[in-house]
Amino acid sequence: MTTPNTALRAVRTGMRMSQDDFARALQAAGHRVGEPNDANKRLVQRWESGAIAAPRPVYARALEVVTGLPISLLGFAAVPGEHVARDGHGGHDLTSPMSSLATPTPKPSPAAAHRSYEGVWLSRYQYHSSGRGDSFAGQHFVVLLQHGDRLTARSLPGSAASSLSLDLTVDGAVVTGTWVEQTDPTGYYRGARYHGAIQLLAEPTGRRMAGKWVGFGKDMDINTGPWELVFRDASTSKATLDRYNTTAT
Repeated sequence: MTTPNTALRAVRTGMRMSQDDFARALQAAGHRVGEPNDANKRLVQRWESGAIAAPRPVYARALEVVTGLPISLLGFAAVPGEHVARDGHGGHDLTSPMSSLATPTPKPSPAAAHRSYEGVWLSRYQYHSSGRGDSFAGQHFVVLLQHGDRLTARSLPGSAASSLSLDLTVDGAVVTGTWVEQTDPTGYYRGARYHGAIQLLAEPTGRRMAGKWVGFGKDMDINTGPWELVFRDASTSKATLDRYNTTAT
């Protein structure tokens, strides 16, 4: 008897995506990280119904990129004879007795290796509210996953009333990308969705990134302000994320 994957379904619906939308997002993520996949609505249905207990590695990595969550938190059951291991670059390799028949994933050369930024970080930014005539700070605990030079960060839902996502690319010490925030439905901005660009410089310690964001304001003007990410924990286990799933301070 199969057990439905309610965790994956909850994550997908929380992202306001249909199964078709989710499949297209997985395909797009695969192209971005250089691992094309054939995700489709039927595959998503089979995952959510429990007909497929665990995804192949190429899909596991795409799922992490799209959801911003470790594959271990997406409701997939362990399959006998199979284990989950970190690949050293933010992905998960699901190995089985059949893995020797699969085409191996090329290993990056030492020159192409990237520092690992994976873990829990404290995200803090400042912005000016023209309507209130004052400056404010936004804080979230985010779980950051890494696939090569691509970083994805998603806020833990209990860390703030709004939800935040970051999609970034690392080039040496320079981190560049985009951000999206869905504001608190009961707050001043009444659930408005804001988005923009961000560029950060990573400190040599790898424990802090600081820079600036740019985005549009409530009156459709272009605003900017400081943003920093401060490292908190290298683990992305469920126990660790539960510990940080509280108001960010």
